[in-house]
Amino acid sequence: MKKGTKKVLKTAGIVGATAATTYFLLGNFFYYVTLTKKGLENPFVAKIASGNGKKDEERLRLDAIKETGKDWFSDIPKEKLAIKSSNSDKILHADYIFPEKPSDVYVIVIHGYTSSPAGMGMYVKKYHELGYNVIAPSLNGHADSESSVITMGWKDRFDVIDWVNFVAENYPESKIVLHGESMGSATTMMATGESLPENVKVAIADCGFTSVWDIFSNKIKNNFKMHEFPTLYSANMVNKLYSGFDFKEASAVEQLKKSKTPTIFIHGDKDTFVPYEMLDKVYEACASDKEKVTIENSPHARNACVNPELYWNSITNFINKYI
Repeated sequence: MKKGTKKVLKTAGIVGATAATTYFLLGNFFYYVTLTKKGLENPFVAKIASGNGKKDEERLRLDAIKETGKDWFSDIPKEKLAIKSSNSDKILHADYIFPEKPSDVYVIVIHGYTSSPAGMGMYVKKYHELGYNVIAPSLNGHADSESSVITMGWKDRFDVIDWVNFVAENYPESKIVLHGESMGSATTMMATGESLPENVKVAIADCGFTSVWDIFSNKIKNNFKMHEFPTLYSANMVNKLYSGFDFKEASAVEQLKKSKTPTIFIHGDKDTFVPYEMLDKVYEACASDKEKVTIENSPHARNACVNPELYWNSITNFINKYI
């Protein structure tokens, strides 16, 4: 082989190796800052990831309403629950808020991305006022979770099913409601695509996304100002390596096609974080009994703050149809 040819091949090899390394590092960076508990501890990353950005007076007012739920949650007597995961060596953790009078209704309230059981305080408070038992799990990579990584609902769906089975086995006459917000909504929808005990009567899907790929594609373009390729493709590769699943596989739409759980879908028409257009996609995919509610002038995850009367009347009427 000629000396010049060897040099060209060597250069090509170096360039290829550099490109491959850069590709991996890019994906690893995106994975770290969006899908690990440590990554989200960075205030700058958390701000970008949550999509908060600059807030006007109305958004601050809505945030203040939701914040009262956290205050209530911190003060209400509760129990810490812990059960063994059926899909890992981890212990699953949840907060249990018990009613003043015995009830056979159990609501599993499922928080969103960068949130926590306390972040669902306003919903827990309402269900407590209705006299229901409430279980608020910590999803992977959040709050009390022992996991250091976030799975955007895909693996969390099995943890939710573990909580469902925990309730059904210990309280055979129980009637179970799943209520998720944002990533918790995606978790709820994904869970309904699995085989669930008859105890599960209703699901509430509040501003959930269609798939992990779709929501990250939206975030990469709008929040990180980057392109799908190579960022999302490399992040997907890293996620498959570390967490064992493909972003496209993690689809609420595909899971809903198998659902037998009556589900009410709620979304704000001013939601840009989980685009409002995703509402019709998940609703149309759902194979079970279903209803759809649009909250006008509502941004992401503030539907119960913008129009609490419509929000809760829709939910309680839907629950009462099946419980």
